[in-house]
Amino acid sequence: MDYQKIGTLIRRLRQERHLTQRQLAAILHMPQPQYNRYEQGLRDIPTVTLVQLADLYKTSTDYLLNRTDDPTPPKAL
Repeated sequence: MDYQKIGTLIRRLRQERHLTQRQLAAILHMPQPQYNRYEQGLRDIPTVTLVQLADLYKTSTDYLLNRTDDPTPPKAL
């Protein structure tokens, strides 16, 4: 898995919403340095956090993981 690509994508999504790392880390209930490591591609993002980010950005986890280019979230069953 390419953590650098994931980090670049979540950084872009955060910046598009005019959020700081500190603000986003607070939303995710984690320290800012921990979130920074995700954006830097230094750490794998836990599943729970990945789902929180997908919900926040109204996209799919597949999009965040670069498994699809379609940011549209899946339809509920």
